[in-house]
Amino acid sequence: MAEFDTAHVKNIVLLGHAGSGKTSLAECMLFEAGLISRRGSVAERNTVGDYHELEHERGNSIFSKLLHTRWRGYKINLLDTPGYNDFVGDVLSALRVADTGVLLLNAVNGVEVGADVIWQYTERFRTPMIFAINKLDHDKADYDRTLKEARDHFGARVTVIQYPVQTGAGFHEIVDVLQMKLYTFRDSGGKPEKLPIPDAERARAEQLHRELVETVASVDETLMEHYFDKGELEEDELKAGFRKAMIAHEIFPLFCLSAERNMGSGRLMGFIDNVCPSANELPPQMARSGEELPCDAAGPACIFIYKTVSESHVGELSYFKVFSGTVKPGMELVNELNGVIEKISQLFLLEGNKRIPVTELVAGDIGATLKLKNTHVNNTLHVKGRNYELTPIAFPPSNMTVAIEAVKKGEEEKLSLALHQLREEDPTLLVEVSPELKQTLLHCQGDMHLAVAKWKIESGSRLEVRFVKPRIPYRETICTGAEASYRHKKQSGGAGQFAEVHLRIDPWYEDMSDPAGLNVRGRELHDLPWGGKLAFYNCIVGGAIDARFLPSILKGVMEKMHEGPLTGSYVRDVRVCVFDGKMHPVDSNDISFKIAGMMAFREAFRNADPQVLEPVYHVEVLSPEELTGAVMGELQSRRGLVEGMETEGHFQKIGARVPLAELHGFSSALRSITQGRAKFSTRLDDYVPMQYEAQKKLTEAYRRTEAEALA
Repeated sequence: MAEFDTAHVKNIVLLGHAGSGKTSLAECMLFEAGLISRRGSVAERNTVGDYHELEHERGNSIFSKLLHTRWRGYKINLLDTPGYNDFVGDVLSALRVADTGVLLLNAVNGVEVGADVIWQYTERFRTPMIFAINKLDHDKADYDRTLKEARDHFGARVTVIQYPVQTGAGFHEIVDVLQMKLYTFRDSGGKPEKLPIPDAERARAEQLHRELVETVASVDETLMEHYFDKGELEEDELKAGFRKAMIAHEIFPLFCLSAERNMGSGRLMGFIDNVCPSANELPPQMARSGEELPCDAAGPACIFIYKTVSESHVGELSYFKVFSGTVKPGMELVNELNGVIEKISQLFLLEGNKRIPVTELVAGDIGATLKLKNTHVNNTLHVKGRNYELTPIAFPPSNMTVAIEAVKKGEEEKLSLALHQLREEDPTLLVEVSPELKQTLLHCQGDMHLAVAKWKIESGSRLEVRFVKPRIPYRETICTGAEASYRHKKQSGGAGQFAEVHLRIDPWYEDMSDPAGLNVRGRELHDLPWGGKLAFYNCIVGGAIDARFLPSILKGVMEKMHEGPLTGSYVRDVRVCVFDGKMHPVDSNDISFKIAGMMAFREAFRNADPQVLEPVYHVEVLSPEELTGAVMGELQSRRGLVEGMETEGHFQKIGARVPLAELHGFSSALRSITQGRAKFSTRLDDYVPMQYEAQKKLTEAYRRTEAEALA
């Protein structure tokens, strides 16, 4: 039988910008519960959470961790997440299975851009949230400013539970306006002494207490009536009101902390087990079929895989949450996506890098298992006879692309296997083998994300790789019309080859009129896979070319459009009119007309004022206001056109159009300019004509490459 039932399991995700103190808080919570005898520190590289050697090297969390602690009859699963947006995949995965989030704010820096980004995700998941202002012992800590910024960014629903009597090196007292007590800590932190609120703080504490009670009462009619009748709410009524309002995403209580000195973590843990909802108190999960799935240990077993990690000599470790039923070793569950039956061999609780075997996990709990061969992140496993598919995690698009190659020749297959494994562990990292660019591309979230991917490949697969600048997917088109003809004639004994094609090409645009002077007998409009259109017109008169050869001419034109004459890039937005030609009753065939059509198109294209188009991306940067000048300067140095700027809370959102060729290295530059306090996103906006000199350099380079290949 499970040690904790569903109602006594709480799943808490620790969130915040890098450096806000999440790992230190987790360490305090483990220490306060007695699970560890000594608190480690990030600086000393001995915390339970940041155990990975790469995290020791970099001094911050890179991977999300699953820890657990026990507090007054409750089991609290802690999901410690990285703070940099490069690792957003781990944040989203943790949020998908958490019951409550704790968003840490750095009292020195206030609300940082990472907190704003994370808040958008919590809004999407409707996660009950707690705020905790950390680092109040720092000399530059400013509680009042941080609280004001929190309310500016996240709304007046941020409700004060605690405030510090003083900040800076002398921080050791916290006024709790929910319990109306003064918590006084020793210099070493730990369990505080509970004292009456001193007279100097009494008026402020009572005012905040009234505001707190009124806020809680306002979300429930019954509580509002009790408040009007008695002028106060009892502690149990306040707890029930908080829980209801948190589940509805209407109130966000705010606490005070110094995780570094272990001040305030015990009170936060007490609020978690007393007030924060368990999974069975949250709205039931909805299967894609529309069926509700209550969190009930007696219900049908159903688990959701939110993370996988590859462990050497062991295989893949799959992290999951039990959303319904009870899971035990030996149980067979069906993967809803592919119908494969997976046998649960072992069950584990996680304590950083330690696996603790257990005999069962009940609904609401989080654990891990090994060797699910056909199951991946976002998969749902359930008992036979059910068809549950839980809502998958929607991961964000990539912000950065590089090309990757093995340093040593002949290791391409080994690299392919390593990239496949990498993709299994990190769904935000996309791998693309581009036939257009003839490169293997990695699409990722930023330069830190890329550095971690490289480390994983080289350390895990013993494979040396390098990143190179990806080629740019230019496009080619024409500016004027042109005509050309080509006769293909080949005789080598037996049946020969003969075809002659006359065609006209023009720039294509919407609603263009039919070609002047030609008799249009048929038209086809093709959407090209790489964007743009090809309009193909049959203007043959008098049976000069049999209609059965027109598809072959089209095939030849399309083949040349895959490799444009100027730079070898895809061709788009062209109208081709075949208006004359010749054929032979014996020697004409499909291959002959394909070649003739291809060569006629190439010649006409070169005479039609060809134009290279370069991809331009819309770049959106969210930056602190004082850094916007430097950010705009960086964008403009990359041929960027700043289109506008608008305020989002205390941040400025800058929108710009930047050529893709200039975006290489932008992630590193932005991090350097803003000390990691800004984030950006990109999306393809349009293809625009290149300047003449730049186009000339490109075409000359392509011709040299072609000449070298033929030499």
